[in-house]
Amino acid sequence: MTGSGAVSFGVAPDVAFDYLADPRNRPAWQSSLSRVEAVTGEPRIGQRWVDVTRPGLRPSMETTELDRPYRWAELGRWRALRAALALTFVAADAGCEVVFEFAVEGDGLLRPTGPALTRLAVPAVRADLRRAAAILTTSA
Repeated sequence: MTGSGAVSFGVAPDVAFDYLADPRNRPAWQSSLSRVEAVTGEPRIGQRWVDVTRPGLRPSMETTELDRPYRWAELGRWRALRAALALTFVAADAGCEVVFEFAVEGDGLLRPTGPALTRLAVPAVRADLRRAAAILTTSA
């Protein structure tokens, strides 16, 4: 099961893309993060980092798609769980729409939790993207 939605950004797709694709910016707009660590280089396919969450979880993250300024995706892994986020950037009159797709999958005993975790996380993903849009709009 995949959760999805869209958030309006008041900036051009390349501006939104560059901000969202750089993991160093994430603690400013992603509510669950206190910081990121071990970022390997600049945004590119295969870039890796560790999200340090406020509850203390430390998922390993990797950029899996990067087609500037159209699409960016990541995969996070923590124990038997995987979370995938893909962002598509669509030009609009007042900036762009960032369309997101999000899914959590589990292995073994955690397999049945994936759809429920996806449903629970989608409002947070939407809120985080709205926070990013506000940051970019006020700094533009």
